[in-house]
Amino acid sequence: MTALTTVRRPAAERTGFGRRFLARHVAWVPVFAALGILLVMIVGAVAYFPNFQLPRILSSILLDNAYLLVLAVGMTFVILTGGIDLSVGAVMAFTGILCARLLGDGVPVAVAVPSMILIGAAIGLLIGLLVQYFDVQPFIASLIGMFLARGLAFVVSLESIKVADEGLLWLQSTRFTLGTWYITPTGIIALLSVAIAAIVLRYTRFGRTIYAVGGNEQSARLMGLAVVRTKLIAYVISGVCAGLAGIILTAYSGAGYPLNGMGTELDTIAAVVIGGTLLTGGSGFVFGSMIGVFVYGLIKTIISFLGAEQSWTRITVGALLLVFVVVQRVIVRRSARRG
Repeated sequence: MTALTTVRRPAAERTGFGRRFLARHVAWVPVFAALGILLVMIVGAVAYFPNFQLPRILSSILLDNAYLLVLAVGMTFVILTGGIDLSVGAVMAFTGILCARLLGDGVPVAVAVPSMILIGAAIGLLIGLLVQYFDVQPFIASLIGMFLARGLAFVVSLESIKVADEGLLWLQSTRFTLGTWYITPTGIIALLSVAIAAIVLRYTRFGRTIYAVGGNEQSARLMGLAVVRTKLIAYVISGVCAGLAGIILTAYSGAGYPLNGMGTELDTIAAVVIGGTLLTGGSGFVFGSMIGVFVYGLIKTIISFLGAEQSWTRITVGALLLVFVVVQRVIVRRSARRG
């Protein structure tokens, strides 16, 4: 009996270790799934299209979707708290066209750009206040912010405003090359936002509180965590990212337009969810959101190579979103059983 016990105990310990390992790293499963899909798409595209130059294509995806990546960073913070922000596309349009108008009126770019970021932060703060102090559902509060920002964009101008300021256009026109790879300042800004957000979420008290609030807000309150302040800051961060995205999109397109960003909030949410962030909050990584943006961008690129209509982009993203939502539900249920 003693011998049997001695033999079986290490096996039990190994099983326990395996379960603990999976329990600790289960949040990474959707991220690795998204990364796997991205790699499969890349391999398939390289094999199918003879003129598919990977370095140039990936550089182009970052160039075209830098604004979406910045929006996804802010959206990740909000969704991690269990909220949602539908205003980001409209805020991006408003700050973009207002920036173009100010630059056209002779306002220095050093004044216009920070002002747009502050305006985005103010709208994010308004949404956060509605959610926290007036008990408005995040969906409705952010919808109010969306209508407000979109209306203000039309107040600024009903038509597009061309940007001639070289200081802003430099963000998009300048390219730093390394072989066949290239990156623009807008791409660098987008990647820096990912890096800063990842550090904040992983190594700061605020980041840990974000996860705690999203995991169980009531427990976070009982632990004495600053729940209200944390959720307010999360919406402010989303607003800041939306304001920054408006500047990036204006530099990218060379003009501000009040109809920019129509439906972009849904693309942003889709990218974040595909990247593995739970819509219920408390689990997810900004690195996964970045992968989700690249998956989205690569889908659009492949469809363009196929010569198909861009409506297939929506269909494909919708199918992927369905798969990842189902995966998330499975993870949540297993976590609940384990708890």
